[in-house]
Amino acid sequence: MVNPRELPIYELESALAGACRGGGARLVIQAPTGSGKSTQIPQILLDSGLVKPDQQIILLQPRRLAARMLAARVADERNVPLGGEIGYQVRFEDRTSAATRIRFITEGILLRLMLSDPALARAGVLIFDEFHERHLFTDVTLAMALRLQATARPDLTLIVMSATLDSAAVEKYLAPCRVLRSEGRMFPVRMEYLPKPVDPAKTAVWELAADVAERLLRDEPEGDVLVFMPGAYEINKTIQALKARPRASHCALLPLHGELSSHDQDAAVAPAGRRKIIVSTNVAETSLTIAGVRLVVDSGQARVARFDPYRGIDTLWIERISRASADQRAGRAGRTAPGVCARLWSEREHGGLANAETPEIRRVDLAETLLMLKAAGFDKAASFPWFEPPEPKSVERAERTLEDLGAADESGRITSIGRRMLAFPLHPRYARMLLAAEALECVATAALLAALTQERNLLAKRADEITLERRERELGEERESDFFLLVRAWQTAAACGYDVGRCRAVGIHAGAARQVGRLFDQFCRIAGAQGLPLEETPVSDDRIRRCLLAGFADQVARRLDGGTLRCALVHGRRGVLARDSAVRRSAFLVAAEVTEVERGGSRGMDVLISLATGIEPAWLTELFPGAVKESTQVILDDATRRVVAERTTKYHDLVLEAKRGGTPPEDDAARLLAAEVTSGRVALKDWNEAVEQWIFRVNGLRQWCPDFGLPEMTADDRAHMVEQICHGAFGIKEIKDRPVLPVVKSWLSHAQQALVEKHAPERLELPNGKKAKVVYAESGPPTVAARIQDLYGVEGSLRIALGRQPLVIQVLAPNFRPVQVTSDLTVFWKQDYPRLKKELQRKYPKHEWR
Repeated sequence: MVNPRELPIYELESALAGACRGGGARLVIQAPTGSGKSTQIPQILLDSGLVKPDQQIILLQPRRLAARMLAARVADERNVPLGGEIGYQVRFEDRTSAATRIRFITEGILLRLMLSDPALARAGVLIFDEFHERHLFTDVTLAMALRLQATARPDLTLIVMSATLDSAAVEKYLAPCRVLRSEGRMFPVRMEYLPKPVDPAKTAVWELAADVAERLLRDEPEGDVLVFMPGAYEINKTIQALKARPRASHCALLPLHGELSSHDQDAAVAPAGRRKIIVSTNVAETSLTIAGVRLVVDSGQARVARFDPYRGIDTLWIERISRASADQRAGRAGRTAPGVCARLWSEREHGGLANAETPEIRRVDLAETLLMLKAAGFDKAASFPWFEPPEPKSVERAERTLEDLGAADESGRITSIGRRMLAFPLHPRYARMLLAAEALECVATAALLAALTQERNLLAKRADEITLERRERELGEERESDFFLLVRAWQTAAACGYDVGRCRAVGIHAGAARQVGRLFDQFCRIAGAQGLPLEETPVSDDRIRRCLLAGFADQVARRLDGGTLRCALVHGRRGVLARDSAVRRSAFLVAAEVTEVERGGSRGMDVLISLATGIEPAWLTELFPGAVKESTQVILDDATRRVVAERTTKYHDLVLEAKRGGTPPEDDAARLLAAEVTSGRVALKDWNEAVEQWIFRVNGLRQWCPDFGLPEMTADDRAHMVEQICHGAFGIKEIKDRPVLPVVKSWLSHAQQALVEKHAPERLELPNGKKAKVVYAESGPPTVAARIQDLYGVEGSLRIALGRQPLVIQVLAPNFRPVQVTSDLTVFWKQDYPRLKKELQRKYPKHEWR
């Protein structure tokens, strides 16, 4: 066991004490992984007398597991009981007392402390550890701490710590501040890479990790192995793979992740009496130093939760870690002696990694955070002094969620309901559900429902068929809510005293069930303190389902068809109901979870709707009358090809009911039928060349003789003409044979029509009394075609529109084929006609040739 006084961080002891003397300091401490900053800095501050006897040193950790284990280690080093001088407080667990001087907590706990005690009277020093991870609550609490120090608490000392940190940005944000750096004492770590990238579809990452760990055990005679995997599933698969390797199977194989019990987490870091292989999530990446580790196998992956503010969907995705994270993991191999880090990716791939992880503020739901900020006086997110501001769309989505839940009003101010919701250490949805339970008289049941979702899954998802059959016999079949199945599972576990064997027999995690019981009691106590009555008799399932609906009002879904699990959700989203959901017969449901999950391999993602509860559409009108709207739409029935009225009831934008019937308004029917015509899907038989020519004539004359004051016939006018033609009809068949030209001409007065007929005539009379058709175009001059014999005696040009517009003349041979195009017949007779006459006279000797 290393003497804590020998840790590298003690090189900063005197500088730290000097900087913090008198209080009110701002410090940035940068020290490598394993230097002892997380455990020793708070002890240095306490032992140097830099905090008042009635004040605490509060150290913030991004993870609950790290906060608990660090507190236990410091208590052990000081030989004091945990919960006395040294304590920790995480969500749903408090091991502190009035005697606690060093308090390890998670950031969400600090934010709630700031709301209940804005001056943080008992805090002397706030230490923000592992700041580089950029958890959302870290950003928020640091900003509020700076504000507090600048106003009511100038004596409050603030320290930001990290092993890998962009110190320049933090220094600028904290200015004026002092930066202390410890070079640490890292032993050399030999880096190994794969010779080439591995296709994950062909080689499972846990099999590859097991092979590499087996080789390291063979080649390196000393040291424990730390394997990094993205999640609990991959950890379990890795341990199974290690059991099949000869050397690895003789080691202590220990998982480490947040879903384990405290006992199992402690076992992973405790001495084992033989070589260990710890398979961990990124919880072992920072803060925790596991003695004896000299070999690291890094999968290069982490399971990252993201929230898509554009769709309102949580995404769970396995992603590549950053280079900063990879460096942190590698550093675990050189903590106490020279080590080896085997990276399960190629050196070329390493160059493509991002420098650092995406901050949480850019990838998580902001609803809970914004509610707390509103309670602190920040009605608008833009007014908060962010270290890095969130994306506007994320703020917009969170604001809408709070407004839907009644936690904020339209101007963004927190409501009385919103303030009551803050009493519960839960996402606003569950807090709102608990408050709704008061009127529905099911508070205790709602507290149990909330408790069932806060920790790891109560039911084993990958149970074998025998266990599943036994579970169905024990728990019964469920149709109305996935929550009800969880309730019965917990009741079964509680009835047997959380006996591990009996719980395992039906696929229940006994430890998780025990934790649900603790949370249930805690939520009931909070509800009681808020004046909510706890029911003593069973309540109806309908009331409980209504209660769930109140908390997840914006996650209402409708099954799209009976043959699949496809669903439509409010706000234009689509998803698939989880296959193991009990709510497979309900047409309408509300989802407690809407998550985008990886299908596996390269098959993409699915939006999965889970923890669902069947609801009745009538409840939406009861609970949210302002969100349910009725409207009548006019649609074209595809089967009958007739326009019908459809009365639609919608909850927000989700269609609840659509009924067809009745005669629609004539104007609406005409507009819809006209749209079919203008789109080209339906043709009007009499909208022919004559109609087009009339429109060209009108528009041409308007241009040539603007003094006539003729209106222009535009594309919009054409659409309105079609509507006029369709008026009074309700089916496609009725409009196809309707007259068109009279309607088009009616857009002009009789006097205007006469001007068109006279000055933009359909036919032009020639000197011999014959009439030639004038062809008009949308653009360009009009054209007339005539045989040579019909043009004898005509000189110059042919003109219309008061002589302002010359015509283009197509000169035709006796067979009516064009032989020349001209605008000036005088020129034609002189230059072109003599040549043409010789050619044509031989072919057509019986015709007159002058």
